[in-house]
This record gives sequence, structure tokens and C-alpha cells, in this order.
Amino acid sequence: MNSGPVLYVGDPHGCLNHVTQYANDLHASAVVLLGDIQPLRPLHVELEGIFERVWFIHGNHDTDSKQDFEHLWDSKLADRNVHGRVVVLPDGTRLAGLGGVFRESVYYPGVRDSEPRYRNRTAHARLTPRQVRWRNGPALRHWSSIYPDEIDSLSEQEADVLITHEAPGYHPNGFSILDTLAQTMGVKVSVHGHHHDAIDSSSDWQRQGFKSFGVGLAGITSIDLEGNALVVVPGRDDSSRKAHRQGAYETLKAFRE
Repeated sequence: MNSGPVLYVGDPHGCLNHVTQYANDLHASAVVLLGDIQPLRPLHVELEGIFERVWFIHGNHDTDSKQDFEHLWDSKLADRNVHGRVVVLPDGTRLAGLGGVFRESVYYPGVRDSEPRYRNRTAHARLTPRQVRWRNGPALRHWSSIYPDEIDSLSEQEADVLITHEAPGYHPNGFSILDTLAQTMGVKVSVHGHHHDAIDSSSDWQRQGFKSFGVGLAGITSIDLEGNALVVVPGRDDSSRKAHRQGAYETLKAFRE
């Protein structure tokens, strides 16, 4: 039984070896991936040594290709996707998740009071040409779009921690609707990825009513229910992403050989 910290992992973009290492070294009770995972093999294979502790949400890049999609949604860890629901971690934390991103072609809250074009994925699929649909849904990329009904459903539940791929309102590129969601759910802590940064938002915490954290590119941060955060692995500078991704492909090539 692992009784250590809960580790939150910023967008790995295919590089996951360090996640297993630190999860084992710290005896993490849970490992939570914040999207843009893009595992080079099925997720349960990439994280074989710790898969029983893994939870995740998807990011926008997890629908970049058929491979990216299948390595998450067809993985034996597919049922660990927290998107649109609340799960209870081994330490008792109620974890809620909202994967994906807002897209103007679907729903982009806060821009001139824009109305959603589609309430949910089913409605979107009905208006998607049959030849463009992915698995009887909308086009592949929109499996990582956020729909209003997903937010409405989450808002009826309660949680301690809300993980999102998009950032809440404190972030220059964030969305205040995620503040409202967190407040409605009564969360104490909000954690996000996507922007590859970890901006200090502590000056906003009182206004928000919860503590918010970003985890940088492939970074790992331990966060408890009181909002005490410890950076285990700093996020990589975004300019290094190309080299980071290339390293992942070289690892995959060696594995296949």
C-alpha cells in the first residue's frame, strides 16, 4: 500500500519514464496526469509499473492522431479517465476532472457572451458529415473539445480537487467559468496543465475561494488537500519541447528494435 503524496504531472507529450521513477521513489499514493499525454504505446504499457495508481484527463493533443487517441481511449487504463466525473483517491481525496479545451467552433465561454454551437458530443455528431465522424461521434479532434453539458453535469457534484487541462481565470489565457465550476463544486484546490507554466496565483486565492496551481511541461508537483505544493520536477522550458518529443521518439525506436 502506497501512502505517499498525490503527484500531479504536467503535459508529458510522450515522455513518461520519469513519472514511474518518481512515483516509486516517493511511494506516491496516486499519480494524476493533466492531459496532452500522447503516450508512444498504450498508457498501461508506458506506466506498467504504477498503472494501479494512475488517473488522468485528456488534453487537446491527445486527439492529434489516431495513435494518440487509441493509446489513451483503448488503453486498459481508459476507465481511469476522470473527465466529467468524480473519483475517490486512496487518501480519500474526491477528484473531479474536465479534460480537453474550449474551441470557438463548439463552445468558447467569455467571448461576447458567445452561445455554444453544440450542447454535447451527441448533438455535434448528428451534424457532422458521416465521412468525417470518428467512432460515430464528431471529428477526431472534437473528442477533446469541451461541451457545456459536461460542465453542467460536473457542477451538480462535489469534490475536493478539480483537475482541468484548461486554466481557470487567474491565468492570462484562462477561463473564469472554471472558477465558477470550482466554486460550485466546493473544491479546495484546482490543478491544470496545457500552458506549460506554473504561474504564482496565490494573490488570487482569496478571491477565487480555492487554491490554483499550474504544472509545467512534463513537470511533477505534489499537492495536498490544504494546498501545500512541492515541486518535485520543475516543468521544462517550452522551447525544449521539440527536443523533449524527439527524445521520446528515440526511446520508442529503441524499444521497437
